[in-house]
Amino acid sequence: MTTPPIPFIDLKTQRARMGSAVDEAILKVVNHGAYIMGPEVIELERQLGEFCGAKHVLSCANGTDALGLVLMAKGVGPGDAVFVPAFTFVATAEVVAWVGATPVFVDVDEDNFNMNPAHLAASIKWARDNGLRPVGVIPVDLFGQPADYQAILPIAEAEELWLMSDAAQSFGAKLNNRAVGTFGLATATSFFPAKPLGCYGDGGAVFTDDDELIEVLRSIRIHGQGSDKYENVRIGINGRLDTIQAAVLIEKLKLFPDEIEARDRVASRYNAGLADVARVPHLRAGTTSVWAQYTLVLNDRDKVAAACKAANVPTAIYYPIPLSHQLGYKHFPTGPGGVPVSERLSAGVLSLPMHPYLAPDVQDRIIDTVRQAI
Repeated sequence: MTTPPIPFIDLKTQRARMGSAVDEAILKVVNHGAYIMGPEVIELERQLGEFCGAKHVLSCANGTDALGLVLMAKGVGPGDAVFVPAFTFVATAEVVAWVGATPVFVDVDEDNFNMNPAHLAASIKWARDNGLRPVGVIPVDLFGQPADYQAILPIAEAEELWLMSDAAQSFGAKLNNRAVGTFGLATATSFFPAKPLGCYGDGGAVFTDDDELIEVLRSIRIHGQGSDKYENVRIGINGRLDTIQAAVLIEKLKLFPDEIEARDRVASRYNAGLADVARVPHLRAGTTSVWAQYTLVLNDRDKVAAACKAANVPTAIYYPIPLSHQLGYKHFPTGPGGVPVSERLSAGVLSLPMHPYLAPDVQDRIIDTVRQAI
C-alpha cells in the first residue's frame, strides 16, 4: 500500500490552529480600507521590537528589500567590498551587486554552516590588498542558528566595518540569551511563508537601535520621501509591507513562542534518531535555533534522497551550488584559498521535513526511511 505524502512544511495545520482569528484580522483590514501602511503595520513593528528587544523596527516588502534598504542607507556603492558567506541563498550577495558594490565570498564552518570568522579576517585583508574598500559584513544565520557574533563582531569593529545580520531564517533564536535582531548595526529578516514566522505572501523587516539609520530607512522605504511621499529627498524604493500581511503576522506572532519550542523538540527527536548514522546539525554552546531547516550532511545524498522520494518523504537541498560558483556571481571574488567547505556542503546536504506540527509517528516514518537508505 502506498504511504501518504508528508508535507515538507505544514502551513495547513497552523492555519487550522489559528481558526477564525486570522480570518477576522484580514477582514478587518478589508473593511477599514487602509490597505497600505495601515494601523496593523505600525502595531506589528511595535510587537516585533518588543519580542526581540530591538529599539526600532521597519517592516518592508520582503527580506531582500530588508537587506537592500540598509545598504542603500549606508551609501554602499562601486569600489566597496561587502563580505558574505558562500553557502547561503543568493539574496545576501544579490543586494550587494544591486548597489554596484563587490560581494566577497567567505567560507563557512563545517559544523554549523555559518560564516567562518578566520576566513572573514583573511578575506578582509585580501580585499584591501587588492584595491577594494571593505565597508561591511553580512553574516547569515543559516537554517535558524545565529552566526558566531562573539567572534565576528570584534573582527568587524577592529576593521571599522558595519555588520548587518541576515536573519531571514533565524528570527526567534538567541545567542547567550540575547535575541536575534539586536546584533550589529542592523538585522534583516524575511516573512516569506515558509519561514519560521511567515505571512501569506512576501514580507520582511529591519531591526536596529540606531536612531539616525531608522529615519533614513523610513525615507528609502517609501521612494526616498521627505516630509511626505511627494517630497523626495533621496533615491528610494517602493518597499512597504501590505497591511493584510501585517495583520496575518500579528496573529502568527501569538503562536510563535510555542512553535519555536515545538520546532526544537522535533529537531531533538531527529538528532536522537539519526546521530548514529548521519552527520546531524550541531549547535554551538549558548545558541538556540528556530530550525528553519533540519539539514543532514551525507556521503551518498542522491541515494538517500531517492529512497525518501520512493517512500513519499519529501526532501530538499539547501543549497546545491555555492554562490561563488553560480553563473551570475562567479566573476566576484572569494577570499584566499577559496571556499572548500561550502563546496563540500553543497555536495552533501539534505534537508528533511521541519515544522512545529510534525507528529511523532510521522517523524518516525521519516527517520526510519533515512536510516534504511543509509
